[in-house]
Order: sequence, then C-alpha cells, then structure tokens
Amino acid sequence: MDYIPAKTIVTKTKSDAWFGIDYNMNIYKGCCHGCIYCDSRSECYRIDDFDKVRAKENALMIIRDDLRRKVRKGVVGTGAMSDPYNPFEKELLLTRHALELVDAFGFGVSVATKSTLMLRDGDILESIKEHSPVLLKVTVTTTDEDLAAKIEPGAPGPGERLNMVAALNDRGIFTGILLMPVLPFLEDSRDNVLSVVREARKAGARFIYGAMGMTMRGSQREWYYDRLRELFPDKKLPERYMGTYGNRYECPSPKARALWESFANECERYGILYRMKDIIHAYKREYEVTQLSMFDS
Repeated sequence: MDYIPAKTIVTKTKSDAWFGIDYNMNIYKGCCHGCIYCDSRSECYRIDDFDKVRAKENALMIIRDDLRRKVRKGVVGTGAMSDPYNPFEKELLLTRHALELVDAFGFGVSVATKSTLMLRDGDILESIKEHSPVLLKVTVTTTDEDLAAKIEPGAPGPGERLNMVAALNDRGIFTGILLMPVLPFLEDSRDNVLSVVREARKAGARFIYGAMGMTMRGSQREWYYDRLRELFPDKKLPERYMGTYGNRYECPSPKARALWESFANECERYGILYRMKDIIHAYKREYEVTQLSMFDS
C-alpha cells in the first residue's frame, strides 16, 4: 500500500442537500472496483492511475484531530470519491477505526459502497445509531449478474449487495439503494429499473434514490467509450452516445421521463422512499425529535 500526504480529511460540505451530509471524509484515493462509468476518473479530480488504491498518511490521527476541532456535530459522509471498503480495508481497518472515531466524538455517518465488507462494521454502525443518524447507501444499478460483472468487474454482484442490504436492515440500520447511474442503452429499460425496485423491496430497502442517466466529462468519457468498445463490440455504443450527447456533462436516458414515472409509481406502490427530502427527513427524524426534547427540558 502506498501512502499519500494529507493535511485534513474531514471537510465541511458546501451544502447539506446531498443526503443531509455535513462533512466529507475520504480516507483512500483511487478504487479497484473497475466500474467503467466512474465519474471519479474525470480529469478535474487529478487522480493519476485511478485503479491503484492509496491511503492517506496518518489518516486516523488527522481524522481524530479534525473531529475534535468541529464546533458543530453532524453527519460525516464517506464513499464519494473512492469506496471506503476496498479490498485493502479488510486488513488495514482504516474505515473501521475512522467509524470508531466518528462514534466516540458523537457524529453521525453516511456511507456509500458497493462492497459487502461493510457488514463487518455493523457493530460500530449500531453504536453510532444509538446517538446519531446513520444512512447506508448501497449502489445497485442492475439485477443482471452478467451485465454487472462487465460494467463493475471488481465489485460483488448485485445479489450479494442486496443480501447485505437485507442483513443491515434486519439490524435496524437505515439502509437503501443508489440506483445510479442508469447507463443509457445498457440499463435504461423499464424491466431493469423495476427489477431493481422489486429486489430492493425484498431486501427491505428503506429507500431507493435514482438517476435515469449518467454524467460524462474529460478522461472519464474516453475511458468509458474504450470499455464499451471492448465489452460490447457489436453494439456501436460510443457512436450512439456521441450522436445523442456530444460532449455534454449530463447524459439523461432518452427514456428518462417514462422511466422515472414507472420508478416512482413502483416505489409508491411498495412504500419505498425515493425523494431526497423524504429520505433525509426519515433517517434524521428521531434524532431531531430527541434533540428538541433535550433543548426544551
């Protein structure tokens, strides 16, 4: 494992609109899931050799000092730039020990991952849940195991991830699905989207947050097109993307409106939250009530 220097790790977000997260925490740089669509490959992030995972030097000491200096408690998000549960985490335990610090300093946590290794830390997540909000987001964009193996070759299959969602919800931890990106011309069928919703329901998912399309920008776009040519040589997908989107950053599915309507109707049918404001309110609700009660007393 290579280590890179860092002065701070837990940083204030510009807005809490994204899942009510107040702080970002990225312990690792790079990822080895190999997802062909990953936005973190974009040149604006200046991550060389993105498929090589590196850890931040003295991460736990820096996180401890960062949390200790925070005047305001809040929800610490992790998993935005690299998966906090990459294979090296099994031995390094940096994410686990960082969660212990989050717990000790009285913060909440929001984790995004594709890795079933998060199950290992269920005990700490339960401990944090006793005093602060916990939100767990597991990315599942298709239930097709063969397709997932092509577009997310280093990640556990969707069935394994859904089993983790079920196990965490059984422990009373607020867990749901990120249905994003939905890749145009590959995943943007009504059958695929509704299959994710139905399997998420079986797993007891508390929410599904979806985006019917993807984003593309410099470096990432070229990488994505190269993988499409390699994996789907007969579909001429790069040509379809270029003809449809050109160099646009936001690339919604041509069927986005109809897909969203079907998605929303299915979530309503099963009582699954899917609007951002409702998800934030639901996972923070009991803690806000507790805090108000303490203030009134």
